[in-house]
Amino acid sequence: MKYFLDSAKIDEIKYAYENYCIDGVTTNPKHIKLSGKSFMQVVKEVADWIREEGLEGMEQFPVSFEINPHLEKWEDIVAAAKEVASCSPNYVIKIPCCAQGLIAAKKLEKMGIRTNVTLVFSVSQAIPAAKLGAKFVSPFVGWKENSGDTADYIRDIIETYKKTGYTTEIIVAAVRNGRQIGEFAAWGADIVTCGLEVYEASFEHPFTDFGLKVFREAWDGTAKE
Repeated sequence: MKYFLDSAKIDEIKYAYENYCIDGVTTNPKHIKLSGKSFMQVVKEVADWIREEGLEGMEQFPVSFEINPHLEKWEDIVAAAKEVASCSPNYVIKIPCCAQGLIAAKKLEKMGIRTNVTLVFSVSQAIPAAKLGAKFVSPFVGWKENSGDTADYIRDIIETYKKTGYTTEIIVAAVRNGRQIGEFAAWGADIVTCGLEVYEASFEHPFTDFGLKVFREAWDGTAKE
């Protein structure tokens, strides 16, 4: 299972790539806002870093950018997507899972512009994303569980894709903790995406800390030459 970083902060992206071997990046308008920079500034900044690192190419390091969410007509979505996609061969365009969004995604895929159908909350939404040939589909977990629902639909999407032979990769988004990361890996998800702090928290465990304490005390109490 691949790890994508959910962030638009270039310093976080660099750090996570250099230290934790992340495989790609996902962004959304909230992340752009938190970066303190304009949308196109982030788009160009990340493209420059990709070139500097020699990571050019969709299969090397995909980066998903969500375009203006106010766009409602497929024609406008396609126009905005083309502008962003032209900035880097690594860029995937996040398209909301709605009627006009799916039309736009199908047309963009035919143009060779890869898409990530996002804001998916059911199996019935995940199916058309795969049928049109989207590169990725992004079912959201955190919001579902925050509302008292369960993440079981992720397993259903995984099983449906396997049975039908769909090649669209599943990015489990809005992941909030290490338990979820492990669970989705066991279910067979292709990718998880979450913030840097979630990954770093998942690397820790109180028994690891306990074990280190025990071993340090033993080390310190061992006879020295």
